[in-house]
Amino acid sequence: MISVLTIFSRLFKGLRRAFHLSYFRGLLILCLLTLVSGTTFYSTEENLSMVDALYFCITTLSTVGHPTFVPTTTLGKVFTMAYITIGCGLFLTLIATLSYVLIKQPEDE
Repeated sequence: MISVLTIFSRLFKGLRRAFHLSYFRGLLILCLLTLVSGTTFYSTEENLSMVDALYFCITTLSTVGHPTFVPTTTLGKVFTMAYITIGCGLFLTLIATLSYVLIKQPEDE
């Protein structure tokens, strides 16, 4: 249990340091806008509930994927192709930036 608390403590310290980087804040905002736009699109175009649409968006951007949902409309399939191409790049860059901050030796601590 102590190791889990240590991991979360280090993660939150890294997030605090990452927020000092302007490009991290920009990436975070872009990722949140991507999630909001995807959730809105899938809830209206594919008739998913907001929670299901958000779940699909997060699993898609984290490259886990959703095992059963496939877009049924042509517009949904085209949007998903663009969403994956753009969103995965943003999401993975955000994770890479956070990883860099976590691995980098802190100057003040």
